Amino acid sequence: MVQSIDRAMHIIKILVSDPHKMDWSITELAERTELPLSTMHRLLSSLMDHGLVMQNPSTKHYKAGYIWMEIGLRVLDSIDFRTAARPVMENLALDVEESIYLNIQDGTYGITIEIVDSPLKVRIAETVGTRGPLNVGAPNKAILAYLKEEEREQILRKLGLTGNERESVQMQMSEIKEAGYAISEGERTEGTVSVSAPVFGYANKVFASVSINAPSFRFTQERLPLLIEKVKQAAEEISMRIGKF
Repeated sequence: MVQSIDRAMHIIKILVSDPHKMDWSITELAERTELPLSTMHRLLSSLMDHGLVMQNPSTKHYKAGYIWMEIGLRVLDSIDFRTAARPVMENLALDVEESIYLNIQDGTYGITIEIVDSPLKVRIAETVGTRGPLNVGAPNKAILAYLKEEEREQILRKLGLTGNERESVQMQMSEIKEAGYAISEGERTEGTVSVSAPVFGYANKVFASVSINAPSFRFTQERLPLLIEKVKQAAEEISMRIGKF
């Protein structure tokens, strides 16, 4: 029973591992999991019965089922800190007229759990549930920088970074901690800039990050100091709302 669950979750993680790959063939899944095709077929059939996996009728390839979205949204709705953060994010969005994101850690990844869109017509278009490695993008880096050094090093190893790459990221994390914010340009989406600050919870542990995200043409050097100040203020306010002490 436990083995079947482990195998099933391994399949699901593969199906959502690459945002640029929409679906997977049964052969690819069997190769990645090192399971026989017969076993893979049986597992996929069971997952499809429960709506956890769906199959493209044309290509016969597989992808994660829509029920995961339903499950995810129900879990998100039960998390009180989203309710606490939302008013701060809404005020910030109106103040700077840019899109505001709230990210949390999900293993070696960061995941966007709340978005307040910019009131302007030209804005960043991303969705709740977007995931990315913790070393990519200002919202994720603002979290990674404030993790314990041992945990951060372990995450970088799991992400497959070499020794030199890990050293480079660690240096960058030190700079982020010293500055109190992270900034990235086009790391996830070309033509965009993001500035983010960490959100802290109980025992001053990094809990999330809040970020201002905008098209690069609106992220001028003259405007940057104001955006940094605003996002750091918002992060501190959210931290106080969720019980930082």
